[in-house]
Amino acid sequence: MRDVQTLLEALPYIREFHRRTVVIKYGGAAMNDPVLREEFARDIVLLKYVGMNPVIVHGGGPAITNYMERLGMEVKFVEGLRVSDAETVELAKMVLVGKENKDIVLRINRAGQPAVGLCGDDGLLFTVSKRELQSGADIGLVGDIENVRVDVLNHIAEDYIPVIASVGADADGRSYNVNADAAAGAVAAALGAYKIVFLTDVDGWLDNRGELISFADPDDLRAALADVSGGMRPKLEACLAAVDANVTSAHIVDGRKPHSVLLELFTDGGIGTKIGRTS
Repeated sequence: MRDVQTLLEALPYIREFHRRTVVIKYGGAAMNDPVLREEFARDIVLLKYVGMNPVIVHGGGPAITNYMERLGMEVKFVEGLRVSDAETVELAKMVLVGKENKDIVLRINRAGQPAVGLCGDDGLLFTVSKRELQSGADIGLVGDIENVRVDVLNHIAEDYIPVIASVGADADGRSYNVNADAAAGAVAAALGAYKIVFLTDVDGWLDNRGELISFADPDDLRAALADVSGGMRPKLEACLAAVDANVTSAHIVDGRKPHSVLLELFTDGGIGTKIGRTS
């Protein structure tokens, strides 16, 4: 009976999200665990079959770090962002575009829906500029997305599931590493997505006691952001950017849990943190 109840619980959400765009930032354990990788691909295909328009934006931080360490390159983060020189950006492009992106595309294809892999360079999808931190710290060739060519994505999404690697270039053709959370937020904002979901390796946004914050208003998040550090900060910044751009809600969920995207979208309680307005 629980299976039937779950399906009935999902029905109003499936109806609500029909023909809506949902941006999903894919990363963490969900990208690294072989079982979770296959389940994620099937879940994305299910979203497409029930009438939603999923758009995947992915990073590949652990894989980049692994290759950097094997090559003896320094790995350094500032405010949750990877410090990137020209060699780091070159390696990131090889890992993200040449390997991780195509692996995701192949899994979605195999699960039953055609997917197309992209990066910020394809069709001038992203126009990027150097990111400047308020602290004044120099993080090198890390980019902020100034513009997203939505016509490219809309054209592809008519028939395929777009899978986007988070790298891009500026107007002069200089390549930048782009934080995948920030890229997902920019894509969701530009597309006017209905929702954006971030997969991570914790339950969601946690308070000072380590307890899950199940819901947050954007204004509350804005006030709390200065006290957030590490990898959660770029996710929350991207959530805020998306919701400020009229994305209905942003969600941070634990990608280590099987079918976390479906549980967050299609059940009454959800499983992670939801950021949105109450009215």
